[in-house]
Amino acid sequence: MVHRPAPAASSSSPSVQPFGEAPGKAFDAAQALRLAQMTFDIEAAAVTGLKARTGGAFARAVEQILLLRGRVVVMGMGKSGHIGRKIAATLASTGTPALFVHPAEASHGDLGMITPEDLVLAISNGGESDEMTVILPVLKRLGVALVAMTGGLESTVALHADIVLDSGVEKEACPLNLAPTASTTAQLALGDALAVALLDARGFRSEDFARSHPGGALGRKLLTHLADVMRTGDSVPRVGPATRFSDLMREMSAKGLGASAVVDSGDRVLGIFTDGDLRRLIEKGLDLRGLTAREVMHPGPRTIRSDALAVEAAELMEQHRITSVLVVDDEGKLCGAVNSNDLMRAKVI
Repeated sequence: MVHRPAPAASSSSPSVQPFGEAPGKAFDAAQALRLAQMTFDIEAAAVTGLKARTGGAFARAVEQILLLRGRVVVMGMGKSGHIGRKIAATLASTGTPALFVHPAEASHGDLGMITPEDLVLAISNGGESDEMTVILPVLKRLGVALVAMTGGLESTVALHADIVLDSGVEKEACPLNLAPTASTTAQLALGDALAVALLDARGFRSEDFARSHPGGALGRKLLTHLADVMRTGDSVPRVGPATRFSDLMREMSAKGLGASAVVDSGDRVLGIFTDGDLRRLIEKGLDLRGLTAREVMHPGPRTIRSDALAVEAAELMEQHRITSVLVVDDEGKLCGAVNSNDLMRAKVI
């Protein structure tokens, strides 16, 4: 095999720049912090400035959406489109049916998603986006209500709109005043304001929110009832008041709850005996062999109804520093039991 020497490096080859360092300019940490503070100030001013310009038009938009038989169709190009997707998602999760349709795709078939019963929320900072303006006449011919969210109050989008929401800003946070920054923050805040006003007008509750978020922690807490997670039937440890202490301990060990209910002949709860009660009796040095369940039980224990939420049982345990709770029906009869391990397995706590 012939070994050839590697060619000498050309004197014109560019030098390798250290990672993260811009050619010809050293990093200025103080300048980065100044720009961060300036960004916060500009964007905060952009949001605050919306307050004085949010009036009758905003109220009419909320009322129009409340009267809809269709959906809110959010549209926007570029960064406004990204904001539009978030606004559509927020509306949908708070009781207002909504979806996002990309304006460029709309003119190539996606307009078929829009019906005369819908309302289009068109988001455009300048109001002259070509992809948006080209479909405005079609939307008007469909008879679709149009709400414009724009800073261009004399723009094409604004002139075609039934209602105009002013989202204009004095300047962008970008030092070049080019990249959408303050304007998109204002759009996002205005969209959130719409969603909040609408959910309040609809009487939207935390339970309604949970139904659209069943996979999240809030959904589990607000939708999981004790009946879904509690132990029932033979899995619930129970003994009569005359049960010998040795038999009480066997029942507790067999069922693994860390406690046993003490019930009368009608299955009504008289008391409870727990692992903690056992430790306290042992510390007293008592001879437990001759005692009965009635003599060692804690009378009048904390109970909870079976139709309660599982999170209510968790709160009861935390409030009274207990690890298990008995579940009763309308007549006070034992119908179940739950401990902290059961609630953790159900991801309620």
